[in-house]
Amino acid sequence: MINAKPTSWNSLPGPENISRTVLPNGIVILSRSNFASPSVVVQGYLTSGSLFDPEEELGLAYFTSQMLMRGTRKKGIQSIFNLLESCGASLGFSATMHTTSFGGRSLVEDLPMMLNLLAECILSPSFPLLQMELMRAQLLTGLSLRAQDTEEMATITFDDIVFSGHPYRHPEDGFPETVKRIQRSDIVNFHKDVYGPKGMVIVMVGAVEAQKTVDLVTEALGGWQCAGQRSKPSLPKIQSLKDTVRRHVPIPEKSQTDLIIGTLGPKRSDGEYLSASLGNNVLGQFGMMGRIGDIVREQSGLAYHASASLNSGIDVGTWEVSAGVNPANLEKAIDLILKELKRFISAPVTKTELQDSKSSYIGRLPLSLESNAGVAGALLNMERFQLGLDYFQKYVSRVKAVTAEQVLETAQKYLNLDTLAIVSAGTLGKKK
Repeated sequence: MINAKPTSWNSLPGPENISRTVLPNGIVILSRSNFASPSVVVQGYLTSGSLFDPEEELGLAYFTSQMLMRGTRKKGIQSIFNLLESCGASLGFSATMHTTSFGGRSLVEDLPMMLNLLAECILSPSFPLLQMELMRAQLLTGLSLRAQDTEEMATITFDDIVFSGHPYRHPEDGFPETVKRIQRSDIVNFHKDVYGPKGMVIVMVGAVEAQKTVDLVTEALGGWQCAGQRSKPSLPKIQSLKDTVRRHVPIPEKSQTDLIIGTLGPKRSDGEYLSASLGNNVLGQFGMMGRIGDIVREQSGLAYHASASLNSGIDVGTWEVSAGVNPANLEKAIDLILKELKRFISAPVTKTELQDSKSSYIGRLPLSLESNAGVAGALLNMERFQLGLDYFQKYVSRVKAVTAEQVLETAQKYLNLDTLAIVSAGTLGKKK
């Protein structure tokens, strides 16, 4: 049975304790004070993701993000990391499909230093050639390891199938041949053309007043102007599969073959996202990885791991079942998963399954927001997906309102068993 609202519910992030300010140059500042902790967590993003990568230079956005802390016009790489380590602070950058993200943490007295360093790395990186070649070698090593990783290669191939003809099919870190092609001038021009304040979001959670966060960001980044900042490129419509596509990526001498079976799913802002999420919890997350984990791993012993995941983004999502299996058990695992998916879209989940999932969703939310980092991540997602500052205040009622019939309807909409991508990577079992 679903319990009543927890006593801590009123203390969760909401319009009464979240500050949101938009600077004249377009930067959005979100903050929430927590004076029970002496530290401040900083998270955020810029709209400079790999969607801007040229086809021949895939990995450019990611490469650029990894170079931001390798030297600025005022500081070398050693000075940057010495400054952070001298006060126990942290700062880092990365890039995904839509954004270049950043995150850090410091004591409240070191927050001005943290924000000034963040601004310096964003506004005036020097992209030293020596550091660039060292980073290229590091990236190429990572890509070499990726090529031998059955899980990662299955994921890349799955994306290539379900996002065929769309930029989403590309891995953010590119391929060896594209990373080798990137020159320093490409990184410099990417930074000049794509980085800018428009669309930038910065979140601060911890022992700092809301107005102080606005003052500090204004001082560090309020004067940033970039009249030529490129807008997000127009994207083609993602086409659903017309038939089931089966593909295997051979990686010899692997004791485990990774399997992914799935298709397109709802985007995060869709009204049916919550019914899909609760349904996915029943299908392959709850307890010992839900129905999928129970039938494929626990009862049949065909997989080392088996679960389902709903990956919902800004424009689209995927709904996937994944498993790591002994190569000899691959076909049996595929058959069992398909049978379980057929059962999932043929009848509503049980009352107990749905109630257990709802109780889990409601109970774990306050726990996920106990830390400053957890709150910062939640605020960032609220802004990223335009969920509204009152998202958590409405969360319990929305979860409780989902019915088994809605879960079934959503599952039937997305999980068409005739148009699946079925991908395996590793060693194929010997045919008898």
